[in-house]
Amino acid sequence: MIDLYTFTTPNGRKVSIALEELGLPYTVHVVDIMKGDQFKPEFLAINPNNKIPAIVDHQGPGGKPLSVFESGAILLYLAEKTGKLLPADPRARTEAVQWLMFQMSAVGPMLGQLGHFKRFAKEQIPYAIERYTKESERILGVMDKHLAQHEFLAPEYSVADIATYPWLAGATQYYPELLPAVANVRRWMDTVAARPAVQRGMKVPELK
Repeated sequence: MIDLYTFTTPNGRKVSIALEELGLPYTVHVVDIMKGDQFKPEFLAINPNNKIPAIVDHQGPGGKPLSVFESGAILLYLAEKTGKLLPADPRARTEAVQWLMFQMSAVGPMLGQLGHFKRFAKEQIPYAIERYTKESERILGVMDKHLAQHEFLAPEYSVADIATYPWLAGATQYYPELLPAVANVRRWMDTVAARPAVQRGMKVPELK
């Protein structure tokens, strides 16, 4: 059994999608970041960086519990634990890992900063909004060019797609103006969104 500590954010939903794809049993623990749950001592014992998601695998290496934080690290851990969602071929595996890192270093941070300055900042700063809008457009352009010749980010469906999809799903909801110019990204999104495990994972956690 795996304990998943999560909330309704793109990073959180990466892991719930992966767990659904892998068919691993897990228990959801809601960490309400709007109420400051991420700063509680019991959560900090699992993730000292006070961010969701985090997991505790009670059947970790050697049969002993293992806690893992950082969404990309969790995805790699789950893929390596099961032998799924990462290609076996070394070249294809490297492609998947590089696109996973692209999500971690570019897609998430840039869309996240755009979201902060457009939706949450107390003061509208035109320079910041323009900067992160342009960088988000550039990043989507990189993806679009790649996806013009590939069905998925790597040679097969992988953790790279799982990591990236929730961020683009959020962009569709909050920044739809970014999407018309990237038809190949939209096609990829439709393909990923049609997967039943993705649909289930995107509903985790269900808040009451």
